[in-house]
Amino acid sequence: MKLDVLAIGAHPDDVELGCGGTLALLAAQGRRVGILHLTRGERGTRGTVAEREAEARAAAAALGAAAVDFLDCGDGGLRRGEAEEDALIAVLRRRRPEIVLGPTPSDRHPDHGRAHRLVADAAFYAGLARRGEGEPHRPGAVFAYMQNDPFEPSFIVDVTSVWEKKLASLAAYGSQLHQPGHERDEPMTKVASPEFAAAVTGRAQHFGMLIGAAYGEPFLSRLPLAVGDVFALSPAGLR
Repeated sequence: MKLDVLAIGAHPDDVELGCGGTLALLAAQGRRVGILHLTRGERGTRGTVAEREAEARAAAAALGAAAVDFLDCGDGGLRRGEAEEDALIAVLRRRRPEIVLGPTPSDRHPDHGRAHRLVADAAFYAGLARRGEGEPHRPGAVFAYMQNDPFEPSFIVDVTSVWEKKLASLAAYGSQLHQPGHERDEPMTKVASPEFAAAVTGRAQHFGMLIGAAYGEPFLSRLPLAVGDVFALSPAGLR
């Protein structure tokens, strides 16, 4: 299945946390969106591999994703050698997305920074005719979504209309994220805390406010963005 947009994360729940609203918005607009998890979170503190895969599929369905894929790039020490590049190149050539949404360049979790470099490199190499198998395909753009560490965004997507869909996707991750009234007998982690859940909403409200919206998701672009309508850049909401 050819996709318009492919969102890639190091671990199940990375994509939903970073750009789940944007995916839901694109899906609602008729775009074919997909999610690729570079690992199954096999070294995570909470949950099992089978549980996390089931959660990832349920979360993707909540967002309206048309496809979900998994690779084995090694959780808790993510690898980005030639074998991992070739595996990702194969997915990019099979799914042929125009836009890739990937991990942040630098972050608290080392896997996220490593995943960013893997995605950026593979997206370029996928366009080389003599690298790997299959018909070459280079995505038109690779944008990074925000994870733990903040950055100055290149643009912010208004996800107000689909915020409930994003929350539904996060609720699917019962093993990883805080679910009121459904505490688990497992070690507490930062992302499983009530404070983290509140911060997810708070960050979206902060970036939404910057563009005159209730909720927003920030992205980073390495290259300048083309603008066809300058008036489309004018923030909404109260001046």
